[in-house]
This record gives sequence, structure tokens and C-alpha cells, in this order.
Amino acid sequence: MPEPSQKSLVILQSNYIPWKGYFDLMMAADEFVVFDEVQYTRRDWRNRNKIIINGAPAWLTIAVQSKGNYDAPIDAMVVSDAEWARDHWRSIDLNYRKAAYFGDIAPALERAYLEAAGLERLTDINELFLKTLAGLLQIATPIVRSNIVPRTSVDPTQRLVEICSARGATEYISGPAARAYIDREAFTKAGVSLSYANYDGYPVYDQASSAFEHGVSIIDVLMRCGRDGARAQFKSFRDRASFVEPT
Repeated sequence: MPEPSQKSLVILQSNYIPWKGYFDLMMAADEFVVFDEVQYTRRDWRNRNKIIINGAPAWLTIAVQSKGNYDAPIDAMVVSDAEWARDHWRSIDLNYRKAAYFGDIAPALERAYLEAAGLERLTDINELFLKTLAGLLQIATPIVRSNIVPRTSVDPTQRLVEICSARGATEYISGPAARAYIDREAFTKAGVSLSYANYDGYPVYDQASSAFEHGVSIIDVLMRCGRDGARAQFKSFRDRASFVEPT
């Protein structure tokens, strides 16, 4: 009998212009699920990320209507600043115009900011940028939202398992921080293997900063390394086994 087909799934919360590790996970997966049904967390990566400004990491933040909305899910968050997209693009344009690959990357990114300016919900904005940046990185992994699978479980781990089972996944790849709370046995019972990403050992590049910072937006990598150079940063591209570690 033929071996059953294998499918790796990654489920991550919706983030704004994420760092390279986020896209490394996307590249390692057969399908990527945006987990925007969970509670929005303030002062986190959902609505902000860093670029290099004047030689140091600095935040680009999308203001959202979170006051009095502390229990609301990510997909309910609405933008509260009509000028955020214009301001963010101006900062990127000003600080990366002299970067080696600005001319190649900027047109698609500027179009994304023009489109994002007309969007109201944070999750729609984040998905637009995820798809734009994945396209620049030549990542073909399908991106879907978690609401594609009806929710029947209130338990956090069981919800992940539920999504994996519904999407036909045989492997779930998680970020390393989840080791502290994921119930491994729940995946085992469902016949889904559990693996963790290993972010150690990323190479450095000329970042035009006083001290190199890995945890900046992938935009920095694209602008300075180009499409092929950015892909070469990914551990899943260079050596998947060094990035995805089975439990």
C-alpha cells in the first residue's frame, strides 16, 4: 500500500510585517494558518514591528481601537489612525532608499501600503502584507485563516489539534516558546507529530546599524539582501532539519 501523504501545518497569530523567523516557519510548512481568533494582545507583534531608523531598531505601530476592548479577538481590532499607512511608508522610504535592493522591493511594498490605507481591520491589513511579503520571498505556501475550521473546543491545545485534523495535517510545527504550555499528548492521540522551530544560528548581514538586530521586520532583510539573499537567510531553505526539530 502507498504511504499516506504527509502535510506540515503552521498556526501562528496574525502579526504586522513580521521578522524572518515567521516567514521561515511559513516556508517550512505545506499550509500556513493565521490564528486571528484569539485574544488581541497589547504592546505585542500584532500591530507593530521594527525597522532600522538612524542605525537602530525603531517601532512602526498601527494604532487600533483597543481601549475597553481588552478581551476582543485579533480579528475584531479596527484601525484608529487614518494616516498610519502613509506614515509607515514614508518611514520605510526615507530609511531604506539607499539600501541595495530598494528599487526592486519598494514598488510592490508601496502598492501594498496604498491598498492597506483603505482597510479597516487589522487582520486584513496583516494578511495583505503577509501575502505581499511571501510573494517577494517566493514562498508558495497557501495562507488561510483559522475560521476555515469551525471551532468546537475551548481548550487552546485542543483547538490547534482540531485545526490540524480538519486540514489533514500529519505534522504541526510550532514556535519554540510554545514548549512551555503545549500538551504534546493531545497531538499524539490525534496522530499528529509535534515539531518545534529552532531560531538559533541565523546569519548576519550588513544592516547599517550600530549593533546587529535579528528581530526586525523581514522588510529590512529584503531591502538589504534582496529576494534571493533573503531566502538564503532562512534555515528551512538552507537545511530544514536544522530548523524543524521533532519532539
